[in-house]
Amino acid sequence: MSDFPAIKLSVLTGKIQQTLQQVFAEQTYWVVADITNHSYYQQKGYHYFDLVEKDENAGGIVAKVAAVAWGNGAIRIREFETVTGQPFKNDIHVLVRVSVGFHQVHGLQITLLDIDTSFTVGLLEQQKQQTLLRLTTECADFIYKSGDRYITRNNQLPLHAVIQRLAVITSGNSAGYQDFRHTLEHNHFGYTFRIDNYFTVVQGETKAELVQQRLIDIYNSQVPYDAVVIIRGGGAQTDFLIFDTFILGRAVAKFPIPIITGIGHQKNETITDMMAHTATKTPTKAAELIIAHNRSFEEAVISMQQNILIRSQQLFSAHFQALSWLNSTIINQSRTLLANHKEALNISQNIVLHTSRNSLLNRHRELISVSNAVLSKPRITVSNRLNDLDNTIGRFRSFSRLFIQSKRGQVAHYDALFKLMSPASILKRGFAIVYQDGHILPDASSLQPGSHIRVVLQDASLEATITEKNITHEPGTDI
Repeated sequence: MSDFPAIKLSVLTGKIQQTLQQVFAEQTYWVVADITNHSYYQQKGYHYFDLVEKDENAGGIVAKVAAVAWGNGAIRIREFETVTGQPFKNDIHVLVRVSVGFHQVHGLQITLLDIDTSFTVGLLEQQKQQTLLRLTTECADFIYKSGDRYITRNNQLPLHAVIQRLAVITSGNSAGYQDFRHTLEHNHFGYTFRIDNYFTVVQGETKAELVQQRLIDIYNSQVPYDAVVIIRGGGAQTDFLIFDTFILGRAVAKFPIPIITGIGHQKNETITDMMAHTATKTPTKAAELIIAHNRSFEEAVISMQQNILIRSQQLFSAHFQALSWLNSTIINQSRTLLANHKEALNISQNIVLHTSRNSLLNRHRELISVSNAVLSKPRITVSNRLNDLDNTIGRFRSFSRLFIQSKRGQVAHYDALFKLMSPASILKRGFAIVYQDGHILPDASSLQPGSHIRVVLQDASLEATITEKNITHEPGTDI
């Protein structure tokens, strides 16, 4: 047994309590730490959790202490959740004001007195700004900032005049998705939509690659979608960190189909909202935007229809008036023309009648004169015609004898020429005719030594065989 005197545990814990009270009495400290092992008892309004400091390089825990919040501390936690939209839970980075105490039964106690909401909000905003700077730096070919707005390839795409075919990226059990479909399917204008679902997880910063993969699936489908809609219901601010990631912001900014977002984030605008074609606050608002877009097109068509009707009525009225005036003018002018031509026709008729009577009278007189002449001198006329006929017959006989004599001279000339050119006459002048195989040879091109020929003279026919061939000149050339 030890020689040192023993003391009770309560005495020891009492001394520890007294010592800590002397050091930390009425002192508070602002501490930066992570929350782990959080438990909340709603009936009592107590929060039990651990404050942890992690080594950013090694990833291990370098400090850990149990903490509690009740009373005013619990109220401050509720205010923190209301302002940030962030529930007080595990794995959040916070700045809290604490006091140090010691209980003889429960041991060392760290009590949360206050929590700085601006620290958490500012930290998230700082991360967001860093991501935006990275996007504009690394993706400058399709993302740049103009004033307070980010210009991306996606938000410069034109929306189709009518949006009907949609690809929706969302969670399968999302209430926001149900609101989106209900709003589209029960619109007051009777518009119909074709919706293809691409379900995935839309919560958690590490799940951004899943959303990006769904965008890739939409692109690879080669379906001509009018728009892509990314939606999810409401939630805490950290639930939307997936939409502030670099990988998703880049994918949305570069996507070749217009993207409409309805993420349900009422307070702030996510990076995905900034990169997308059109951002709305909720899934319902996204559906209302699409309906309003189609309604705008319909109203434009209706307005154009009304303008066409009004303009056509105006044109019809103007042309009807012009046509009426033209009709009246034609009727009046036609009546005037008919009256003028009727008068001219009457004058012409009178002239024709008067002229025709004079012409008939003159012709009648001439006919009577010719008739009297024919009746009085028929023999003279017949005699003259007989003399003309005898003269014609005499000239014909004279010309026919001269023509026959001329043709007989031409026939005699051709007869002498034919006799001179006959083969017998040619042979008498010392020429010969050469035959090969019964055909007259015009030249020696087909003859070769050994060829058999027949030579016909004036008084004899010779059979011969070619022993030698000497070409004196080329066929077809002059000697």
